Amino acid sequence: MANKMERIQSLIAKNLAEIIQFELKDPRLGFISIPEVKVTRDFSYAKIYVSFYQEENIIQGLEVLEHSKGFIRSELAKRLDIRRIPELNFVLDETFKKAKQLEELIGKK
Repeated sequence: MANKMERIQSLIAKNLAEIIQFELKDPRLGFISIPEVKVTRDFSYAKIYVSFYQEENIIQGLEVLEHSKGFIRSELAKRLDIRRIPELNFVLDETFKKAKQLEELIGKK
């Protein structure tokens, strides 16, 4: 079951990246990456962690993704051969920001 879960999470991340890059084409998104996707055991919900390379795009980018959830989910349904397409929940991934802050703290010492 764990391997199936990991495989589906990976497939969702890959396809989401393609949909956002090639289908949405919204300039407010800027450069975006999807470092991680977590799906619940019953595949009903997916938490998609997104990071933006430009901080000024974060708020608008998350709004665009929230507004486009239905379209993105329908595109996923066309591409994935799974019974249930999960509800999408986009969350800002702050790992890069935290790592940068940590580097700055280490650099000061």
